[in-house]
Amino acid sequence: MLFMSTTIKYEMMILLTEEFNDNELKTWAFNYAKALRKLNASEISVISRGKRDLSYEIANQKRGNFIQINFSSIPKHIENFSSSLKFDSNVLRFLILNKTSNVKNF
Repeated sequence: MLFMSTTIKYEMMILLTEEFNDNELKTWAFNYAKALRKLNASEISVISRGKRDLSYEIANQKRGNFIQINFSSIPKHIENFSSSLKFDSNVLRFLILNKTSNVKNF
């Protein structure tokens, strides 16, 4: 059983609008990495997964920038961070996965 103060590894995928150029994308990702750091997250890594066509249109967008952020954090901080992503107009979708769990589905 995990206690609320236990650090958990997370993987987050974020789909951003297509308008960003490489420098803007780096700045955006750096700012969110800083926000995670302020929430005492550790082991933060940011990976750009590139600009890709979407399977279907989201908010009038046919393409989007995919960003992956891996980090470790205390679960209670994830809700605060999720709220900031929900209100960011550049974020089309995001998903945060708990990577600590050793449960495998077959």
